[in-house]
Amino acid sequence: MTRPTIGVLALQGDVREHLAALAAAGAAAGPVRRAEELAGIDGLVVPGGESTTISKLAALFGLTEPLRAAIRGGLPVYGTCAGLIMLADKILDPRSGQETFGGIDMIVRRNAFGRQNESFEAGVDVAGVEGGPVEGVFIRAPWVESVGAQVRVLAEHRGHIVAVRQGNLLATSFHPELTGDHRVHELFVSAVRAAG
Repeated sequence: MTRPTIGVLALQGDVREHLAALAAAGAAAGPVRRAEELAGIDGLVVPGGESTTISKLAALFGLTEPLRAAIRGGLPVYGTCAGLIMLADKILDPRSGQETFGGIDMIVRRNAFGRQNESFEAGVDVAGVEGGPVEGVFIRAPWVESVGAQVRVLAEHRGHIVAVRQGNLLATSFHPELTGDHRVHELFVSAVRAAG
């Protein structure tokens, strides 16, 4: 599989930026809005945005259960910021009725690094990404409180876990799609190829 087809969940968030980053990383990328579109992809990105909104819209569009099934079936998925929250098996401080797709044995804390006006950028050393730190954009970013035995921690910042991987699932607290540095997307595209 030289050019895998990777969808970007297009309910809310940085959809265009992820499509561009995936294309630059060697994937054929397109938006995913309906459950039937999951059948035509080799991998999926769940973008940042607002996790409660993504949760509600996924339920409204009938995507929650099909996405859970696809994840259980081994579909490679990469979640950024709110996407990390959506891939968590447990949220420490969920909004009422908030659900996740799950898949990564971790507990996350929403908005852990602060409010919108406390957003920041920082260099983050990510295991498996060569060439020095990745510029991470943290916008109302979550962090990972704890992980299970099957989860590999890929990066920490300020003493908190900000990037993890479990099997075919990858998640970061930050937004690499906003920087023009496509190395994390290249890591995911490589994982999609390996899974295919």
